[in-house]
Amino acid sequence: MQLSLVIMAAGLGSRYGGTKQVDGIGPSGEILMEYSIHDALRAGFGKVVFIIKPEMREMMESLCGYLTRRTALDGSPVEVEYAYQDFSSIPAFYSIPQGRTRPFGTVHALLCAADVVREPFCVINADDFYGFDAYRQMAQALCRLPEEGRAAMVGYLLKNTASLHGTVTRGLCAGQDGFLQSVRETRNIQLYGDGSLRDLGTGRSLDPEAVVSMNFWGFMPSIFPVLRRDFEEFLRSAGDNPRAERLLPEMVDDQLRQGSLEVSLLSSAGQWFGMTYREDRELVARSLRRLHESGEYPKSLRD
Repeated sequence: MQLSLVIMAAGLGSRYGGTKQVDGIGPSGEILMEYSIHDALRAGFGKVVFIIKPEMREMMESLCGYLTRRTALDGSPVEVEYAYQDFSSIPAFYSIPQGRTRPFGTVHALLCAADVVREPFCVINADDFYGFDAYRQMAQALCRLPEEGRAAMVGYLLKNTASLHGTVTRGLCAGQDGFLQSVRETRNIQLYGDGSLRDLGTGRSLDPEAVVSMNFWGFMPSIFPVLRRDFEEFLRSAGDNPRAERLLPEMVDDQLRQGSLEVSLLSSAGQWFGMTYREDRELVARSLRRLHESGEYPKSLRD
């Protein structure tokens, strides 16, 4: 069975202060996205789909063009596709608010890949490191999912996904018997030096051991009509709000409450890290260097 890795890479990482998706942070200049691709291929994925802005195509081909020389575990060439997240995919009934330049969130991003994803797939952020175990678990889960009404998510502990350098947004998850019950998108989460965490919006303390969504979702292609209906409903209520966006955890939570989707909740034994803020960079670089030195990754991912 062919499995696709879908990478949401159209964002520019405004809080980080630059295009963090193409920041060469590995020992040989690797970007975080290359670790995701490397891990997915060795877990059994055979196709990579990049969701990007149209103007990013040349840059992405120069960064990841070597993928066309790679083979999947079954010996077949790795397939590479590009999907563009721009306003051309917005339904005709909706008028783009004047002055809006930013996309409409991760539901919109994934919808832009509908024409090139025809197989079970995992969708991720471009600027997060998830670890090989997450891809191994997801590949196994995708091979077991029925065609409709089921999905999967790999969760991480909140304490391992926050930053000392500023607030983060995380999907706080509730689960039972191996299935996701709800996911609540929570903004302005702050980690403190003593390890405590607080929701600055409400002032309440948060459990460091809470499971959170880091946008590591597994879906069947049948999710695309669901996404389209959800996104169109969102647009009808968004009005002329120039910052409105629809996020995947919000869509999943609505489907869970309606009883239209069942999501297997997987827990990775691996390590997550990312660069929300530029001050996070040195810690991530050190972590990657240790993984190369331990033999988890080869000297260069591009050889």
